[in-house]
Amino acid sequence: MKNTKILSAVALLASLTSGHVLAAEKKMTLMLDWFVNPNHGPIVIAHERGYFKEQGIEIEIQEPADPSTPAKLVAAGRVDLAVSYQPSLTIDVAAGLPLVRASTLIATPLNTLMVLDNGKNDSLADLKGKKIGIAIAGNEEATIGTMLAQENVAFEDVQTINVGWALSSSLASGKVDAIWGGLRNFETNQLALEGFKAKAFFPEEHGVPAYDELVFVANANNHDVDAIKAFNKALEQATTYIVNHPEASWKEFVAYSPDTLNNELNERAWNDTLTRFALRPSAVDLKRYDDYAEFMFNKGIIKSLPQAESYVPAFN
Repeated sequence: MKNTKILSAVALLASLTSGHVLAAEKKMTLMLDWFVNPNHGPIVIAHERGYFKEQGIEIEIQEPADPSTPAKLVAAGRVDLAVSYQPSLTIDVAAGLPLVRASTLIATPLNTLMVLDNGKNDSLADLKGKKIGIAIAGNEEATIGTMLAQENVAFEDVQTINVGWALSSSLASGKVDAIWGGLRNFETNQLALEGFKAKAFFPEEHGVPAYDELVFVANANNHDVDAIKAFNKALEQATTYIVNHPEASWKEFVAYSPDTLNNELNERAWNDTLTRFALRPSAVDLKRYDDYAEFMFNKGIIKSLPQAESYVPAFN
């Protein structure tokens, strides 16, 4: 008995001196913006490789039944973190929802105004009098309108049609001449696999300020600063691993859910997303957020102008 106690004490001391965390892991719920896909690479890799655990946190990854609800559930205190979009975060904060940006997942815009590369719409000017398919109505006058104005086309000169999530098929079938909401890492590849070559016009090259496509949001009034910092460290570690080992990380990514992830579209999207993951997820650029918020305010998307310093704290 005496020897057992001595061995236990030695084991305890060894654990303490080696830096092992003896306390229970902090549990956090994370709701994605949609079903798991290559955009979520760093989250899945951090989970699969144990980086979250190494930081002393346990992350429960959830997929939303309704993609419009994740940020609202964070604001209501139902989940700890959610994947959202910088424009959506700004709209939510301007509307009074208690949200803050915790870190960045995708550090560049992914959204595009996309056409078929068939010689019919080689420039934005060619879209005058044409039909543009959209998935969700709301801000297209500000965004599409700004892009078209760069080539002296008025928003009233095009017809927008809500095609739901059938963006690629609507463009491929000729139902519309362009689509707004097609992602440069997904729809381009989806169309290619169906035998169509796409051409994308990038909003940040046509008058729309650059922004972070995907961010993590937390409740402004009730969040665990240390847990979020640990989350960001694990995320950065995972992103570094992905960039250094793209092929190995792809295999580990699809192992998370082989039946749904292991296909050619996702593999192509994975390769096109690698350069867009935030290498420093916790890094803060307040001016970038203020510039986009000012754009939204000037275009009438938001009625009040929030200052970035009020909802973009540093968690590093």
